[in-house]
Amino acid sequence: MQSKLIFSWFVLMFVEKLKTIKIIVHPLKIVPVVTFNKFFSYICPLMSVTTMKNILLITSLTLVMTGGIIYDSAAQDAQFTQFYANPLYLNPAFAGSERCPRVCVNFRDEWPAIPGNFVTYSASIDRYVDALAGGIGLLVEQDKAGSGVVTTNNISAIYAYQLNINRNFAINAGFQATYHQKSIDQSKLNFGDMIDPVRGFVYSTSEQLTRTNVSSPDFSAGILAYGRNVFFGASFDHLTQPDESFVQGASPLPLKYTAHAGAMIPVNNHSTLSEDQFTISPNILFQKQGDFQQLDLGFYAIKGAVVGGFWYRNQDAVILLIGIDKKNIKFGYSYDVTISKLTLATGGSHELSLVFQFQCRPKRHQYRVVNCPSF
Repeated sequence: MQSKLIFSWFVLMFVEKLKTIKIIVHPLKIVPVVTFNKFFSYICPLMSVTTMKNILLITSLTLVMTGGIIYDSAAQDAQFTQFYANPLYLNPAFAGSERCPRVCVNFRDEWPAIPGNFVTYSASIDRYVDALAGGIGLLVEQDKAGSGVVTTNNISAIYAYQLNINRNFAINAGFQATYHQKSIDQSKLNFGDMIDPVRGFVYSTSEQLTRTNVSSPDFSAGILAYGRNVFFGASFDHLTQPDESFVQGASPLPLKYTAHAGAMIPVNNHSTLSEDQFTISPNILFQKQGDFQQLDLGFYAIKGAVVGGFWYRNQDAVILLIGIDKKNIKFGYSYDVTISKLTLATGGSHELSLVFQFQCRPKRHQYRVVNCPSF
């Protein structure tokens, strides 16, 4: 009984301490705390110390995972696993890389087993224009974090110039201008001064965000070099580092650096690729944004219209992919199997892609198409 009373006193002190902490919401990676009311309702002397310890542990983990208490943090871009099924999001230099009009639609549901998961939508259209000596594109994306607590919308116009070095090698340089907008729904947030030691979140908060909507222009650039069966590129996002702060002070969106490379290797003695042959495509991708960095290693196996893929994301996930690549339409599904310490809690990530490749008139002059995976 004495141990129960001591632990109950500790929990109450923990609650009182929470009241003195100003809770600031991470600009992007946020999940609403939905278990606190039950948590504080269950705290009573009738509980065993072990049970109360478990509840307190879960609650503490929820605070850490949701970014509920954050003193200084930086946002992170939404992520897609099927990099080449969303080429303009990966690198603006891909605009017009298929010459004829292309439409890409993408959907990602990240960590669906956690309340307040991350859902991201993306759509793009691009094509090559002879009069501009390059490709143009339009990219629209929306990211909902924490069941809509934080919503990010971006619309981008892209131009990519193509320079043919010789018959077997070309370079694309891409430029992207973006209207960046982010909003937060304060009615879905929980603050420390809303906590009652027994009943949980029952009070109104005195905290007020300086603003609930921020918007600004943003700019990115990229370069892509490719030959007959090899390709590599780099992109630089958020060159102007727009301010995303909802409270006093600045919270610039960090620069994101991306480097990617791959090859299309026919599994026979022929150097050219045919529609029905078996092809292996090894790939590597590295991204860094602020303190966050990520390394992806993977390969695709392609036989006719069927594509299979396997990726390893360093210390985070194993990715399995299956796709159908017909002449005018491509469909892909991938699942991220979480291998970090959150394995049992997240439910992984599901991603769908749909690409429409339209036909157009024969090219008037030599144009080199990037030969890379579809997903």
